[in-house]
Amino acid sequence: MPLQERRTVYEIYWEILVYCKRNRLFTQIVQRCDLNSKTCQGYLDFLLNKGYLRLITESNVVAYETTGKAKDYLNMFGSMYQELYGTPLQFRIKSTH
Repeated sequence: MPLQERRTVYEIYWEILVYCKRNRLFTQIVQRCDLNSKTCQGYLDFLLNKGYLRLITESNVVAYETTGKAKDYLNMFGSMYQELYGTPLQFRIKSTH
């Protein structure tokens, strides 16, 4: 585990992308990744603009899903993290579910 206690923006991107491998609602992402709504929306907008997330709309419900384009980021960041800290990358915030 790294020396710093706060998550980096790159770790948050990783968490969002891993969590959204299945369609997720905005509120689910906010809760699981322990973000406030405004901050979360900024991260989601960035990932949407990069093409790493896409919006899925079904029955007027909007969800987020990780795209295949995000695979390189997930692999590279996970490998770099493993190399630097000697431990696999995992969610810092434990799920209560």
